[in-house]
Amino acid sequence: MPILVIAEHDNAGLKAATLNTVTAASKLGADIDVLVAGSACGGAAAAAAKLAGVSKVKLADAAAYAEAGAENLAALLVDVIKSGGYSHVLAPASSFGKNVLPRVAALLDVAQISDIVSIESADTFVRPIYAGNALATVKSADAIKIITVRMTAFDAAAESGAATVEAIAAGADLGQSKLVGRELTKSARPELGAAKVIVSGGRGMGSGDNYRTVLEPLADKLGAAMGASRAAVDAGFVPNDYQVGQTGKIVAPQLYLAVGISGAIQHLAGMKDSKVIVAINKDPEAPIFQVADYGLVADLFEAVPQLVGAL
Repeated sequence: MPILVIAEHDNAGLKAATLNTVTAASKLGADIDVLVAGSACGGAAAAAAKLAGVSKVKLADAAAYAEAGAENLAALLVDVIKSGGYSHVLAPASSFGKNVLPRVAALLDVAQISDIVSIESADTFVRPIYAGNALATVKSADAIKIITVRMTAFDAAAESGAATVEAIAAGADLGQSKLVGRELTKSARPELGAAKVIVSGGRGMGSGDNYRTVLEPLADKLGAAMGASRAAVDAGFVPNDYQVGQTGKIVAPQLYLAVGISGAIQHLAGMKDSKVIVAINKDPEAPIFQVADYGLVADLFEAVPQLVGAL
């Protein structure tokens, strides 16, 4: 039976998480369709058609999907799933996927399988529980599997495909909600969830001014995104969208620098899949050193400027 991937996009192009989700779908079978629902979203559909493993792109282009409203998307998805006979429906375990797929699961009266990190078989999946301290293997007996995928657990799909793009009829605008405003953080730095290098600061930074004056030069040298622990966010050092961890963003960059971060399990759950972890902390007993590939026991206010100077 075919598999459906729900594309997360900005109408012009795909979000990186969609590429990881397609890779996860490829482990379930070879017949993969991608649904792109948006407004003037031909660019995103064209990008989806290039992904390796994708057989067909279904394009629903209508004003009702311009802002990816969950109510309208969920209604469309139910129609597409039933008409297409899909056995599995996958979306990224991002804010987008977490907003849309639970509604779809409820409308189809099936259980959602959330945040999977591995696929054992067509009906058996692995997902983290207890902030990543344990892995649960779950088996679903539902005819339709509704799944969100942890992006950091799967590689991004290559752009080597040439799938066809098929326009499908859009559903009616249900009018249950509308977007009245959006506040976006604009930055010249890479987006935190997709960055290859991340510099994160914790409570040890002491203040927001210290965070900026000490860590920003390091991030500039490395071309890195900036992150933070929940303690730094709660203390008001940085905005909420910097938070890495169980209640923040899940990241897996090539290089993660944890500066002044003790390593609470909630933070580790969001970054422990990073390829190389470097920790700087003056406490030699800090839990962060248990997951770090390289650790430096030092005063960060001395070590980081020296590191910037060496770079």
